Amino acid sequence: MRLRKPHPASLSEVTISRHRDEAVIRFREPGFVETHLALGSDACRMSDEQILEYFNETLREEERAVDETFVSVEIPAGERQIEYVEEARQWAPRGSVLRCVLDDSGPDREAVVYIDDQALPLAEFGKLLATYSGWGMRICFVPEERIAEAPVIRVTSAD
Repeated sequence: MRLRKPHPASLSEVTISRHRDEAVIRFREPGFVETHLALGSDACRMSDEQILEYFNETLREEERAVDETFVSVEIPAGERQIEYVEEARQWAPRGSVLRCVLDDSGPDREAVVYIDDQALPLAEFGKLLATYSGWGMRICFVPEERIAEAPVIRVTSAD
C-alpha cells in the first residue's frame, strides 16, 4: 500500500525527533509518509513548534504551486541543473526538468545517471529524486544527441 502524503498538521497530530542535521516528522495516525527535513545544524536548536511551522509552510507552498497553473521549469543548456546541498549532503535539482544521460558503467553494469557531467549512482540519483517526494514524474527517453530539444510525444498503445 502506498503511504499517504503529509498535510499541514498540529503538534498533537505528529511527533518530531531529531537525527543529526535533520528533523523527522511522523504522523501519529498510521499510513502517512515519514518526513525528513534537512535543516543543517539548526535542527538541534529549533523548537518543535518552529520545525512544524517550517514543515507546514513547505507543504502550503507545494499546495499553492499545484493550485496555480503548473509550469515545469527547465534550466537552460549550459547552466547547472543540479547543485550540491551541503546541509543535506546530497544533490538537488535547481528546476523541475532534468536532462540526463544513462550509462551502465556502475558495478555489475548498474545504471549511472549523468547530469551536468556529474555521475550519480542510482542511490544518489534516488536521493535527488526524493527532493520531489509526493510529486508525479514522467520519464521520456530520447537519443543523447537530442537531449536539449523538447521531445514530440505521441500517446498511443505500445502494441
